[in-house]
Amino acid sequence: MKTIALLSLLILSSKLYSQNYAWERPLKMAWSNDGITFNTPTVFQDSAGVPSIIKWKGDTLICAFQWFREPVGSAGWDRVAVKFSYNNGITWTQPTPIVVNGLPANYQRPFDPTLVVFNNDSIRIYFSSSDGFPTLGLDSTVNTYSAISSDGMNYSFDDNARVDELHNRVIDPALIHFNNGYHYLSPIGSPQQGAYHYVSPNGLSFTKVQDIPSDMNHNWTGNYMINDSNELRFYGAGSMGIWFNSTPNGGVWNGYENTNIQGGDPTVIKISAGNYLMVYVGNPYSAGLNDELALDKSIVVYPNPTSGQINVKAYDKVIGASYIVYDNTGNSVLSGKINSALTIIELDNLPGGIYLIGVGENKKQAFKIIME
Repeated sequence: MKTIALLSLLILSSKLYSQNYAWERPLKMAWSNDGITFNTPTVFQDSAGVPSIIKWKGDTLICAFQWFREPVGSAGWDRVAVKFSYNNGITWTQPTPIVVNGLPANYQRPFDPTLVVFNNDSIRIYFSSSDGFPTLGLDSTVNTYSAISSDGMNYSFDDNARVDELHNRVIDPALIHFNNGYHYLSPIGSPQQGAYHYVSPNGLSFTKVQDIPSDMNHNWTGNYMINDSNELRFYGAGSMGIWFNSTPNGGVWNGYENTNIQGGDPTVIKISAGNYLMVYVGNPYSAGLNDELALDKSIVVYPNPTSGQINVKAYDKVIGASYIVYDNTGNSVLSGKINSALTIIELDNLPGGIYLIGVGENKKQAFKIIME
């Protein structure tokens, strides 16, 4: 029998004061003259993850990332967005959600974006998706797909998957064009399992080659970067922080070297000789409840634990408010209204996993639901 445990969390300005979700962390940026030692980071984008940055058409930079735009569950929530810089990363535009035209209606929304320049005038975005939404989490139906664009915001879906591992999901893809070919990698699972490695002559048809080995301290979730014509780097993260490894050909790696940055899922661009920019996932927002707001809490959710339904006890000011239940990827799986002082919500049809129920205007109060 599945068990559902509920832990009360309060949201201030739609930001969760817990440490379990991607939207609880900002993207940060830092500069370096060697790609190893970076200066003091600053915030690049609030409530975002999985960044990928490229240089395009001279001094234009484009960064794609997963954006958790407020309020929770809005049209912009958990969507791939892009920001542009026209002065080599000094200033950036506001984020704009991308549009993938031709994406089959039954496919889940694109996530884990990575960008690659094509023919100097086009951009291809690679991302994770699946035909339908896996009910038991990210499984082997999750593949890497792609779409092409001439402006970085509006894309046309490419038919069929780029990479499909029959017995495993492929997520967090990293791609780059290096020395007349395209290299693709995706972490297999735990850090010590390493990463899948595929190559392609055209960025569309990929052939699997030998996996990239690793160890428990180095997770190959991150991005490629070309340092020069003889050196391709991959920046990833692990127990010692953000690191990079280098290779002359994409297959034989020289060894790990640590940077001075603590964070995750990095992307680095070499803007010019002696000028590197890193964007990465920073530490979670400060934990803890705001005491004044905690006193104003206007719903109670129980029992804890529960085996299939929850009771929502609501005070007058939230009666009539809506609620939405989200899975751990931010997709809405259940919704309704708090119609009385005591509302019963049935959860029997949800599979085991971690969920969040948000209640009230902009979902300012939320409760984490753990289903086992």
